[in-house]
Amino acid sequence: MLPRAALTAVGLTVGLLASLTVPAAAASGCAAPRVPGAAAQKAACLDDLTTTGTVASGHTVPADWAGLTPAGLPRQAAVPGVQVDGYFPDTSTTNTHHGWGHDAQFVIRLPERWNGGLVVSGAPGVRRQYANDRAIADHVLAQGYAFAATDKGNTGAAFHRDGRRPGDALVEWNARVTQLAVAARLAAARHYGRPVERTLMAGISNGGYLVRWQLENAPWLYDGGIDWEGTLWTAEGPNLFTTLPPALRAYPAGEPTGFPSGTEFLWDYHYRVYWDLTQRIYREEFDPAYDGDLEAGIPFCASGTPSCDADYDYASRPRSVHKAVSRVALTGRVGKPMITLHGDLDTLLPVGDSDTYAAMIADAGRGHLHRYLRIEGGTHVDGLYDAYPDRLRPIAPCFLSAFDAMEAWLDHGAAPRSGTVPFDRPDPATGCALTG
Repeated sequence: MLPRAALTAVGLTVGLLASLTVPAAAASGCAAPRVPGAAAQKAACLDDLTTTGTVASGHTVPADWAGLTPAGLPRQAAVPGVQVDGYFPDTSTTNTHHGWGHDAQFVIRLPERWNGGLVVSGAPGVRRQYANDRAIADHVLAQGYAFAATDKGNTGAAFHRDGRRPGDALVEWNARVTQLAVAARLAAARHYGRPVERTLMAGISNGGYLVRWQLENAPWLYDGGIDWEGTLWTAEGPNLFTTLPPALRAYPAGEPTGFPSGTEFLWDYHYRVYWDLTQRIYREEFDPAYDGDLEAGIPFCASGTPSCDADYDYASRPRSVHKAVSRVALTGRVGKPMITLHGDLDTLLPVGDSDTYAAMIADAGRGHLHRYLRIEGGTHVDGLYDAYPDRLRPIAPCFLSAFDAMEAWLDHGAAPRSGTVPFDRPDPATGCALTG
């Protein structure tokens, strides 16, 4: 849980950032900057900050990013620089990386050849701070950006134990990203001797939600963001609780699940790996009273079993539950340019959720700040492409193209067109042409 002292630290560093014009001093050689607000940190000078080097040197954890990218995603050339690992003050202890047993862990990577930019990211799912290393960090580091990522302040399937009231764990996610963005900008300015010129936010799934929330609520920190199939939270729906229970009821009986036609071959995998677990642990976070004294319900229970999450009816739950969701709900009022990518065969977060969010942005009068790319053949995790190369396409290459398109949008006003990105062949793992 984010302690009051840490909230104060966020406010203090925000004030420092707002008043920063010229850094007091630049770090020399391979020296690492002090990260403002960090309770502990350690640094290493590395020959290669990309996963090719950090796997070998022990400065990433492949299990954190397992399954998120296709095996054939191109590797980048070595990027030498400094890696800083650390954590901010926190009261929860789910993250055991480095033997710290301490949440609010972060990683900041500072390449020797810096382009003046910074990319900030929060982990997808309930993974930890290295989860975006292969999908996002490798590419942006090779482009010359510094990179910073956070574990969001709580991790793992029992993340819902963090906090005192429903919704606290996810509220902390948003605060931790803001905290890291401020601290990383200051740390980079100290390291390089000049302020950060461009800050971008990027993330996958829950990390995509964090992009949306940051650009709605702290747009002054960023120049733009890339939202890769972000989770949609709205107080009255749609949200996870209006999507997953019907799928859990329908799948064992072989009935339509509510996910798009053409995803049937993915239903069994998602039922076993995602639908049941996701519904139970997020429902426990926002509505712990539903199953009484049970914690996160009954795994794979049949409809009709008392307190079974397959029978969860969000619309009929008390207003207090909807109010808890409203604490993290999105509005569509983005304040900086954003590109959303979503696969039309997503079988965890249906593409209709991003259709809804695009409409919310338009209704809020912010459509000029948003571009929406539906990725034909894309699904929620790119690792499934390796199992079904004839049926799926990975989204990672489209993210890399979207990142480059965001740069062109900011540099030259050349915004990409919204639309469907057609299924590229013969090798969609290595490239993706956007709609223009």
